[in-house]
Order: sequence, then structure tokens, then C-alpha cells
Amino acid sequence: MNRSKYLPLTETTFYILIALLEPGHGYVIMQKVEELSEGSVRIAAGTMYGAIDNLLKLKWIESVPGNDKRRKVYQITEDGRVVLEEETQRLRGLVSIADKYIDPMECPPQVKR
Repeated sequence: MNRSKYLPLTETTFYILIALLEPGHGYVIMQKVEELSEGSVRIAAGTMYGAIDNLLKLKWIESVPGNDKRRKVYQITEDGRVVLEEETQRLRGLVSIADKYIDPMECPPQVKR
């Protein structure tokens, strides 16, 4: 299988695409990403809108009608879903390989942050 030239996705892009499986505006996306990542990924407003512009250009997300005319609402497109699925499969493959070689009982304990 040929890998998409767009892979690997950045962690931020991956989370934004997942967040937009349901329509949402910028602030909702930022909250959803933080929730999905259990607080490990926080997106600043400037980063958020730069990412949205990029994803719109790639046609991975699209603007959709919303209830509040002051906020633009976005959702993932079919192309975005394809790329998200390809990235998900790529990550599953990496985890599968790691699972064959890494014994969780032999790994050092995680450092608490």
C-alpha cells in the first residue's frame, strides 16, 4: 500500500480532524482537542485558525451552516475522513510492531508530570 504524501499527520491535525467528526466552531474544537487528549494538547487561538485555514485549503474540512452567524462552523469532509483513517491505520501498525517487541512488564514506570 502506498502511503499518502500527507502522512504522518501532526498530533494537532489528528485531533482536530477527530474533533470535527461532529460540526463545531473554533472554540469548541479547541475544547474538544483538550478533552480528547486528556489535557496533553492545548491549541492556542492563533494555531487553531492557522490549522483551520490549512485544512480548508487541503479540503479536509469544510464550512457548514451554523446557528450563530458570528461563528464559523466546520466539519470533516470525505477526503479528511480518508486521511484520518489512513493515519489511524498507520498508527495501529506502529503499535502492533511495538507490541511484538516491548514487554510492558519490563518498561520503566512512567515519570509523573
